[in-house]
Amino acid sequence: MSHPINEERKRVLITVKAYPLPSRSYDELVCTAGITDEGEWIRIYPVPFRFLKDEGKYRKYQWVDINLKKAKKDFRPESFSPADTSLEDMDIIESVDTSKEWRKRKELVLMQGPKVYTSMTKLIVDSQEPENVSLATFKPAKFTGFDIEEEREWSEGLQKNLQQHDLFDERGGKGDKDIVQKLPFKFFYKFEDENGKPSRLMIEDWEIGALYWNCLKRADGDEQVALHKVREKYYDTFTNKNDVYLFLGTTLQYHRRRMNNPFVIIGVFYPPKNPRANQKSLF
Repeated sequence: MSHPINEERKRVLITVKAYPLPSRSYDELVCTAGITDEGEWIRIYPVPFRFLKDEGKYRKYQWVDINLKKAKKDFRPESFSPADTSLEDMDIIESVDTSKEWRKRKELVLMQGPKVYTSMTKLIVDSQEPENVSLATFKPAKFTGFDIEEEREWSEGLQKNLQQHDLFDERGGKGDKDIVQKLPFKFFYKFEDENGKPSRLMIEDWEIGALYWNCLKRADGDEQVALHKVREKYYDTFTNKNDVYLFLGTTLQYHRRRMNNPFVIIGVFYPPKNPRANQKSLF
């Protein structure tokens, strides 16, 4: 099948789904990212994820085929837009499971995928002209903390987006689309790179948001219990029992303004530690 000149069909392993944000035009948007079958990072935006048809709701670590075009208003080289925002042209090919201690996922992400950064200084240099790297896999040398900050309201800009939504149909009744619920807390990893350089980055992964809401439900609405469970999984469990890598991405605004560090954490890759490797290191 031929495609318009500015379109290209790509095969992408979905590795990132950020928490949805309200948008003026699309009700709510999800920044999705993944690794192509050529081993390159790619960002797919905008995706109105929650309102897609059920069969179109892709999951993380699924291979998908999708028609994409280079994003017009985004200078970042990895940024593409769906040719069809309904994603009806997307085919879900197969899922990559976690069998054999995540062997296939590790091969695709860490061996066949883009380079893994271990120096934050190097990554920030590469994010500048001419490379403008805006997506990366990062391996911290050491995790030093997990911060939680309360934030009950959307930012001013996002509140304006919500106010501009047409939530009513032509008959004057309320539409059937529920706008994404604001997470009342922000979560941060604190870590050091291979040179001891400290960083504190916000985690914007959909997964941590979903974990908070699930924990809150199981805790009968007790926020402190839910927050304890989130910290327990992401800090106590992951950083002790798992081999944690971070998927980092820049925000367009901060990258364009050349901030000191334009990156946030858009995903966490946490295969189990290899016990055999640990045993070998003892001898």
